[in-house]
Amino acid sequence: MKSFDRLIVIFLLIAAVMFAAVNIVLSSSANGSVQLHNVEVNRISHEIEHTGAIPDISPFGTILGIYEQDESSAFFESDNEYVIREINGKLYRIEYEERHDNSRYVLFVNIALGMFTAAVTGLLIFVRFRIIKPFAKMTDLPFEIAKGNLTTPLKESPNRYFGKFIWGLDMLRESTEKSKRSELELQKEKKTMLMSLSHDIKTPLSAIKLYSAALSKGIYTDAAKQKETADNIGAKADEIEKLVNEIMRAQRDDIIHFDIKNDEFYLSPVITGICAYYRDRLTGTEFTCEEYGNCILYGDPDRLTEVLQNIIENAIKYGDGHYIRLTFSDEEDCRLITVTNSGCTLPEQELVHIFDSFKRGSNVGSKSGSGLGLYICRQLMGAMKGDVFAEIQGGDMCVTVVCRKG
Repeated sequence: MKSFDRLIVIFLLIAAVMFAAVNIVLSSSANGSVQLHNVEVNRISHEIEHTGAIPDISPFGTILGIYEQDESSAFFESDNEYVIREINGKLYRIEYEERHDNSRYVLFVNIALGMFTAAVTGLLIFVRFRIIKPFAKMTDLPFEIAKGNLTTPLKESPNRYFGKFIWGLDMLRESTEKSKRSELELQKEKKTMLMSLSHDIKTPLSAIKLYSAALSKGIYTDAAKQKETADNIGAKADEIEKLVNEIMRAQRDDIIHFDIKNDEFYLSPVITGICAYYRDRLTGTEFTCEEYGNCILYGDPDRLTEVLQNIIENAIKYGDGHYIRLTFSDEEDCRLITVTNSGCTLPEQELVHIFDSFKRGSNVGSKSGSGLGLYICRQLMGAMKGDVFAEIQGGDMCVTVVCRKG
């Protein structure tokens, strides 16, 4: 804000200097210019020389009178400014008035400069109050979000330049705050669950220890009793296995919370955005998008974009970079979108596991990843009444997204 205010002051100072300079130049040019009465005197002299008669002075703005010399000695006396010219052997007194008035021209130039200065100043003030000042209010929000200060909402603004941006930032703040609350609740629930399950595990585990100790010490000599004890150990082990499976299921189900808003939408905006983004980004890879017919799909367009981005990012990461292609087909009431990348090195037998959580193929090498990308894709497509599957064709990896038509 302060730097922009300095810019306004600097402009006003420059404008003031321009005003002074222009007026000085106009004033000096007026003083140094040929005076109008000299021009008109020369014209009159020329006419008298050729016609021998004194012309009418009404067309001449500065000439007051023309007098031919007579016997009177008053010929050289006059209250007005005059010049004496000898024309055709006679003397003529030509009276005139001096005119240096270029005030109208100076006024016009000053008005033009004033209007220009006012317009630019008005524009700068408009930018200051409608763009710079609202933006300055938002500069601290990203830092506050990064620091975790998420409780203070951002005030809505009717500003047409930043209204949507402010709304988006506030949505980001709310989403981050919601995620933070959800994470805290999840951690609380997990700790509570683990404490409960740990307590539940202790009971069958203690029984197993007692049974095993009895068997090892030979307390049970009867074969039937020994079998009963072994069966009890197996039953308690089954109880522990169920509890462990419950822990694993809870861990798997709570990985990600999917916020999906299903509705009808057109396919074209999603594909257009995807293609525009990756055509600009993939400079060394041939990225092609097959011709397709637009249609109405059912689901969440933002989530479909996320699915396609996850698949294409995998194609970039694990392909050989030769080409990536988007193709389209129809099957019953679904539109199929297939992402194909060259250079697939995933073993065929691992294909069925790539959509499992935390599962990564043996071809990942040193490439970073969490093993959640395709898992998320399947979860999202399932929530949108669709599906996603993969196959290997001639050394190419083909991942197909099945979208339900609206």
